Amino acid sequence: MDYQSIINKIYNEVQPEVGKGRVADYIPALRNIDDHQFAMAVVTVAGKEFTVGKTDENFSIQSISKVFTLTLAMKDIGNKLWERVGREPSGTSFNSLVQLEYENGIPRNPFINAGAIVVSDAIFEGRGKTKNRILKFVRELSGNNTITFDEEIAESERIYGNRNRAMANLIKSFDNLTNQADDVLDIYFHQCAIAMNTLDLAKSFLYLANSGIDPKSGQQILDSRMCKKMNSLMLTCGLYDAVGDFAYRVGLPGKSGVGGGIVAVVPNELAVAVWSPALNKYGNSYAGTKALELFTTYANNSIF
Repeated sequence: MDYQSIINKIYNEVQPEVGKGRVADYIPALRNIDDHQFAMAVVTVAGKEFTVGKTDENFSIQSISKVFTLTLAMKDIGNKLWERVGREPSGTSFNSLVQLEYENGIPRNPFINAGAIVVSDAIFEGRGKTKNRILKFVRELSGNNTITFDEEIAESERIYGNRNRAMANLIKSFDNLTNQADDVLDIYFHQCAIAMNTLDLAKSFLYLANSGIDPKSGQQILDSRMCKKMNSLMLTCGLYDAVGDFAYRVGLPGKSGVGGGIVAVVPNELAVAVWSPALNKYGNSYAGTKALELFTTYANNSIF
């Protein structure tokens, strides 16, 4: 498959879509990002790389980080996690308080904010130790030891993250948070502030395209059964309350973030990451979603 020709074609076709929507301006540190940017990277299980656009530009991965922390939690405690977090699509906003209270502090899935806060609590080993563990894990998966937290964004999240703080305290009131809310939120805000580019992001998701094995190192990150569960969760819960539309248009397991990134996997074949900061009404990259729709159309590699 000539993936380079495919993504070059996509790059040209999506240019009219780049900049449509709006950046995540409710996080002040993201407010002034140039919304007319686009990058796309494909990395195969066999180790081939294909890129187009600003693929060396680092961006805040935001909720994409929830896949990394969920992987760590699944490795640490396995199925016990599901006593504290559900596995169903939310059908509501990713930061809904109403749903959380209605369901007695049990988040609907690990990819909405409340669920990711519980996951951060589940892997808690102390503020610094947990943050270092997450960062080390991402660096190992991507093969890039320079990846770090964007402290400006983490601080912006802390100052303006009142709804997340409300969720954490609500979860705590239902005894579904073991540690102090502020300690867990410090980890959550930092994981969302990890900055990396599309090529590193695609590399870091290769284990999910390879039955849980990182093809670069040969390390078993998740067993094949857990890998199947993770991909299932991404397919049903990874794009906020637009998962149905994404499955319909793209047809791949994926995870998005309000920094404008989306990463998806074709099982046994590749991982593909896109970035364009302007978001649609669901909080997903407008041009990025279109690019992935074109990708599975031209490559004929939807899982359906």
